Amino acid sequence: MTGPLPTAPAEHVERALCVLAHPDDVDFGSAGTVATWTAAGTEVTYLIVTDGDAGGFDETPREQMGPLRQAEQRAAAAQVGVTDVRFLGHPDGRLELTLDLRRDISRVIRQVRPQRVLTSSPERWWERIAASHPDHMTVGESTLRAVYPDARNPFAFPELLADEGLEAWTVAEVWLGASPRADHAVDVTDVVDRKLAALRCHVSQVGHMADLDEFVTAWMRQNGRTHGLPDGRLAEVFQVVHTA
Repeated sequence: MTGPLPTAPAEHVERALCVLAHPDDVDFGSAGTVATWTAAGTEVTYLIVTDGDAGGFDETPREQMGPLRQAEQRAAAAQVGVTDVRFLGHPDGRLELTLDLRRDISRVIRQVRPQRVLTSSPERWWERIAASHPDHMTVGESTLRAVYPDARNPFAFPELLADEGLEAWTVAEVWLGASPRADHAVDVTDVVDRKLAALRCHVSQVGHMADLDEFVTAWMRQNGRTHGLPDGRLAEVFQVVHTA
């Protein structure tokens, strides 16, 4: 590191990678932000660590849930301009902080070569315990370890370079969702319809929620108030960590 850390996120990046535990995680917390990125020309890739096969609220057979949720996530991604959606297939509800998971995330970082990574906070939020699903925290911590030091170190997981030709890559910044230390708000008012359309694609998860739109917009309206946006504006909020 040769100079002071930036004091704000980059205004624009060429590539961003969103690493989340389950289908729909990115849409509840970040789809509006992603829509602003893709509208500005950023190429966004989704990496979903599980297929979400432990989710749902009805009698859908378990063997059908994973493929169903993959299809829902791809449809949701298209609503906000994302076409590159990848799944790692790790077990839903049973994620652990392992070297295998770190390697799998590092591999995709080296493939995509993003300047920005978005993931979930690894820190438990005691006032909003539902935000701190164990899978979310595990993916957040695993992703941060993949960002630093794994993906940038050519000697970490040497098979990625030796067998797959994946050169080391340094990610400049990480955006953490559902963080109790959120310090950056993105005004998503003008793209909220795209976010809600993405959420409605997850029929297996939200089909029973008659008040989905109001639930989500009320939460984002509160984000806007908390982070100083004009009255009535909607925001998604993140903790931004500079990692280069």
